[in-house]
Amino acid sequence: MKINFSKIDFKKPSSLIVLLCCALTFFAGGILIHLLRGQDSHRYVFQVKPGMSSHEVATQLKQKELISSEFMFLLLAKIEMKADSIKAGDYELTTQMTTFDIINTLTSGQTIARRITIPEGYTINQIAQLLEEQNLGSAAVFKQLAKSYAPYDYMTTTNPNLLYHAEGFVFPDTYSISSGMTEQQILKMLVGQFDKKVTPEMRRKAAEKGINVYQLTILASLVEREARLGAERPIIAGVFINRLRQNMPLQSCATIQYILGTPKAELSIQDTEINSPYNTYLHYGLPPGPIANPGIASLQAVVDAAPTEYLYFVASSNGSHQFSKTYEEHLAAIERAN
Repeated sequence: MKINFSKIDFKKPSSLIVLLCCALTFFAGGILIHLLRGQDSHRYVFQVKPGMSSHEVATQLKQKELISSEFMFLLLAKIEMKADSIKAGDYELTTQMTTFDIINTLTSGQTIARRITIPEGYTINQIAQLLEEQNLGSAAVFKQLAKSYAPYDYMTTTNPNLLYHAEGFVFPDTYSISSGMTEQQILKMLVGQFDKKVTPEMRRKAAEKGINVYQLTILASLVEREARLGAERPIIAGVFINRLRQNMPLQSCATIQYILGTPKAELSIQDTEINSPYNTYLHYGLPPGPIANPGIASLQAVVDAAPTEYLYFVASSNGSHQFSKTYEEHLAAIERAN
């Protein structure tokens, strides 16, 4: 049964008496239901979506068996003058909470934060999909924002071939995202974390190598996607820096994987011939931008790149790499790796 509360005249004594009787009946029934439920308590994350009416909230609560009566929920919310004060967000509710507790919680605005972990090496596309899968935002909106988002000077570039200005600067970490945060606010928080993590000392040491923050991030993204063992990160970074200094193409398979957009176990010769500015087999120098969002270990590996004479590396079946100084040594390493 549903009541149109807007038509009840709360100034009439008869109306107040009816409501008082209903409330007393509810309290008595509530105590009985509580006793019948026993001591078991189950927790739920209850989501109030923007624009939901109190009737819709009551229906959802009843379906989840968090309340025993939609009518009583609406009645008490009206008596408490909170029927129009329910706020959107995620709330933690339990089966042991009274209807009054639930009403007070849903009108308090004290929403729970959702935790999300962004893995090292994820791309903007992967992060956007992760946010959508966890109901934290729209993948399409996040990607659209990431195309032009560059709040820090070191993110600024005029390269027309760049896919996302924010690529590489969304720092991989575990975050608490408050309910109701927009995609813009989330992106701002993730990029802001990068700016905090890349310390002035790291920037200074990179500058001593002739590398600015943007170049540091690109190189770190390559290291992130190529390295499997932590100890090899500084060596791989050193190889890339050596090749740049000797005007050799980087020939990073990771850039081809970025172009393809989906993982491929083994690249073909045709893959390395794809016409793309990100193809480091065809184009010298760094790609237009980062190809992933590197973690602190890869960023630090570039800053502390190993002084080495290696110019080549090839992956072994166990995830490690064999490093070589000459092309002949590299060919022999490829044979061994196969």
